[in-house]
Amino acid sequence: MVVLTGGTDWPGRAAREQRSTGVDFQLPQGDAAKIKALRRTINVLRKAVKDKRDTASRYLFRKARALVNALPAHKTKQEREQLAALQEKFRTQGKPPATSVKKPKPKPAARLRAKTPAAKSTRQAKPAPARDLGDRFINRASLGYGPTDKA
Repeated sequence: MVVLTGGTDWPGRAAREQRSTGVDFQLPQGDAAKIKALRRTINVLRKAVKDKRDTASRYLFRKARALVNALPAHKTKQEREQLAALQEKFRTQGKPPATSVKKPKPKPAARLRAKTPAAKSTRQAKPAPARDLGDRFINRASLGYGPTDKA
């Protein structure tokens, strides 16, 4: 039975429904079962990286790292290498290659000789004449400077 409330149980619900980090999952018992789970995780991870599913890839990397850390190093040498290669592929996935600097194509010599650069004009535009505004006076009294006496 599901009870729908007005939100009074949100703090408890939020604690239960937090996003998993990948290291809080149940580890299988025994090294053989852990190795089997690690290989399955690597296969799923390979597909997630290929399909560019970043969130799933990050979760699976954490899960695989937890499995690798729970096993002896001499039993997981091959899996560690595969994880390192997948991690490198995942890091460089969204970035363009570093050596993709485009070089400009050289122009044929005939074209360069045929075109001469246009002479730039040395004339400068004249500024617009200033408008005559006539005799204008500033009313200092309206600006708060006190009365102005003309003597």
